Amino acid sequence: MSHLAPQAAIFSPSIARAAASTAKDWAYVDAWLRRQWTHLSKAAAASLSSTSPPSFERNPETLEVLLSLIAANEEADEERHRLARLESAALDEVRAAEQEKDSRRRRQSSDNASSSGAVVPIHGDLLAEDLLQALDAGLSKDGQTALDALADVSLCLNAAADPSSSNLCRVFVDLQGAAHETSHLLHRVGLLQAYLDDESARLQAFLEDLRHGPQYQLPAAAAAAADSDALPHAVEDMAARLPELRRCVEALEKKVAIPALTVEEVRLDEEAYLDLLVKKKDLDAQVKAFAGLPPDIEAARVELENLRTQLREATERRDANFEMLVERESPVKVRASRRI
Repeated sequence: MSHLAPQAAIFSPSIARAAASTAKDWAYVDAWLRRQWTHLSKAAAASLSSTSPPSFERNPETLEVLLSLIAANEEADEERHRLARLESAALDEVRAAEQEKDSRRRRQSSDNASSSGAVVPIHGDLLAEDLLQALDAGLSKDGQTALDALADVSLCLNAAADPSSSNLCRVFVDLQGAAHETSHLLHRVGLLQAYLDDESARLQAFLEDLRHGPQYQLPAAAAAAADSDALPHAVEDMAARLPELRRCVEALEKKVAIPALTVEEVRLDEEAYLDLLVKKKDLDAQVKAFAGLPPDIEAARVELENLRTQLREATERRDANFEMLVERESPVKVRASRRI
């Protein structure tokens, strides 16, 4: 309170409340400092003239720092106390388990001593623990390291039920295959993600082009009409003129006398048209046989007779050549003349 004027502390209620709160905080700080200094040795405590900060250190900044330090120290003390309680509880559980094991061992020993030739059941947990202790005692340092490594690998691979080398190898190979397949899937997903990003960027650019491209912008007149009320009025005018346009179309149809067709008539006309197409194809095939003839009938007949003459000559040459070929390839028969 050295930084406050006495008359201000007396005549101002708000300053008096602040001074009381500050005095309470300093009292709490002094008590905490005394508790901390009591842990010092007697010689160090005797060398200290006072357990409170000097008067020139009693300012709001020092008080704030000391309060923060006290809060952090108390939180650390609570955390340390919680850890100590947890360690004590864990130690008590371990001691209780050890005492239970010792009691079961003593009961097992007394049962073995009291039984005269009778079979005494062996406790499984005690036997397993004895075997593990014997195994640990009989192993070398390298053996214990190898056993610990095998146990860690079995737990990591979730193969504690069957920690044989073949099973561990099989599980490890399966995990390697799964990891390799997962890496391939991740690579494919990355490629797909990159493709989607490229497509998204392309579509975004196309959308921006549609929004701001000059070729997609309305003309100035149309834009001005769209911005104003001219376009709705134009739509209303055209909607009002639509009945008049329909009447004009009906009058034009009556004037031109367009026949009224039905669906059945259209179907019959289509069938007749298809029949005509079939006949046309047949006639085209027949006319194709006379392709190359002159258009005049007499000239065409003369040309036909010439072609027939050439056909007969070719046939006669073919027959003559065939007879010559047969005579040449036939064997010669020598006839002996009879002597009378």
